[in-house]
Amino acid sequence: MDFEAGVYDIAVIGAGHAGIEASLAAARMGMKTICFTINLDSVGNLPCNPNIGGTGKGHLVRELDALGGEMAKCADKACIQFRMLNRGKGPAVHSPRAQADRRKYQELMKHTLECQENLTLRQAEIIDIGIESSSEVHCDTPPTVSFVKTQTGAIFRCKTAIICTGTYLAGRTIVGEIIADGGPDGMFAATKLGERLRELGMSLRRFKTGTPPRINARDVDFSKMEEQVGDEPPPPFSFETDWQLNNMVPCHLTYTNEKTHEIIRKNLHRSPMHSGTIEGTGARYCPSIEDKIVRFADKERHQIFLEPMGLDTEEIYLQGFSSSMPEEVQLEMIRSVPGLENAEIMRPAYAIEYDCIDPLEMLPTMELKKISGLYGAGQFNGSSGYEEAAVQGFVAGVNAALKLKGEEPLVISRNDGYIGTLIDDLVTKGTNEPYRMMTSRTEHRLLHRQDNADIRMSHFGNRVGLVSDERHEQILEKYKTVEAEIERLETTFVPPSEALKELLEAQNTPNAENGISLASLLRRPAITYADIVALEYALGNPSTLSPEICEQVEISIKYSGYIERQQRQVDELERMESHKIPDDINYDEIQTLRTEARQKLTAIRPKNLGQATRISGVSPADAAALMVYLKKRV
Repeated sequence: MDFEAGVYDIAVIGAGHAGIEASLAAARMGMKTICFTINLDSVGNLPCNPNIGGTGKGHLVRELDALGGEMAKCADKACIQFRMLNRGKGPAVHSPRAQADRRKYQELMKHTLECQENLTLRQAEIIDIGIESSSEVHCDTPPTVSFVKTQTGAIFRCKTAIICTGTYLAGRTIVGEIIADGGPDGMFAATKLGERLRELGMSLRRFKTGTPPRINARDVDFSKMEEQVGDEPPPPFSFETDWQLNNMVPCHLTYTNEKTHEIIRKNLHRSPMHSGTIEGTGARYCPSIEDKIVRFADKERHQIFLEPMGLDTEEIYLQGFSSSMPEEVQLEMIRSVPGLENAEIMRPAYAIEYDCIDPLEMLPTMELKKISGLYGAGQFNGSSGYEEAAVQGFVAGVNAALKLKGEEPLVISRNDGYIGTLIDDLVTKGTNEPYRMMTSRTEHRLLHRQDNADIRMSHFGNRVGLVSDERHEQILEKYKTVEAEIERLETTFVPPSEALKELLEAQNTPNAENGISLASLLRRPAITYADIVALEYALGNPSTLSPEICEQVEISIKYSGYIERQQRQVDELERMESHKIPDDINYDEIQTLRTEARQKLTAIRPKNLGQATRISGVSPADAAALMVYLKKRV
């Protein structure tokens, strides 16, 4: 028997990384919010690798933190090893990554939700989303969300809803020949909501992901492996972390070998990936170990990282060993690897298939085009990864709240950073496989570095009330100091001296017989800002600037030419974005458009000319024809 259980502004379906950020953002913006999860013990779960960040993904976390999100703050409290990846390369691709204590991370996130004002956390499976159609005759307005219903018949009235179902939606796990309905880590799957979404006209497709086995550390011979330690000092995720982080555990590296590969080749007929058992499309950039052996047959070995699951467990995650092979084959494969000869599996690897939506059905606000007030985020949108999910959840939660407040939506463009690139890629280009963020996806990665995410993103968070005026002013003051120091270095001339000569000789760079400005000195590849500080100290002018400001100054001066060039490109793209496209435009009327372009533009309904040019199937000639039409229409 159905019964009325409550009235809310926003209902969030799922409490993974997307659901958490959506719920917190909405509640902190004053919306009465309820967040549902199939199991309260799965709140903030890290079902695959227990880490936060990584190449490209770390940029997302830093941007989310600057917007007022929670992931970075929790990571700094729960992580046990911190690294900055790609330090040997330029600053554009430096990416923070940290191993998390899995249970600690979950506990912190769950408790944050429990303590948040305006937020109710509820264990329940949502099986229905109610909608209401407009009573106006011949009205083209899409129907609106009116309620969500649980499996036990509880009806919660709401004005908007956000779907953050992760891999639970019609999930099924696969280990060899063993197939079972279920979500990650043995949780129940959400079996009925997908049927309801299809009734509502949603286009769902089947994607697949997988996870490696976990083993017991007591059975591992670490002496046969390479130790991987964290960076010192540990780089934090949150711009607001003002305490000393600690690296508490090492990771380890080992490799597969020809014996491992032979075991895999001998059992390929039992692999669900190769037998046709798996129907869903997997992530190209996260292949299973059996897929690696087939695709990279010439490689003699593949890396396997052993990563601790936490401080209070012996469970070890085998990064790089994702598989859906039968369990006995997995064990044989594992024991062929140096250091793992006596390993015991605690959790076998598995593949998981799930339903997700075609992201072309969404607006850049994360709202579905067909139903007003219904939003999606995370793996439901066809993306993969905790970080990708978290930023989408945040944007969805903010926009659901802004919609109810009657305010302008928050649209982060690809000109603003990685979050904008991620969303624009999904809603403009779509995806035929689980989308993963990488530094190569952004055209302006030197502008969109992880270290300057605070100045790029905090004004958005301040606008919606999730970054305080005080915090925003601190960020503005930081960058005023950066600009002042750049100006000082440009105008400060260092005459010839023994200290200058010693520095240049030590760095094996040409002497400056007539002296040199500090900025010109810093532009030399061999010279760092630390060298400038040491030189000025020797000359009696010690620096008092923070390491964060010093970093910004050094990057700005060393890469000024490249930064200026990319900024000109962004300015040109923003001019394209300023050409708005009316919602009521009829593309069939534009005879100069090719048929494919008309079809794609009609389906996606881009908001501006810049977005239109990025649609697959819209050529430069189509874009020019569209621009001419828009000018005539005005």
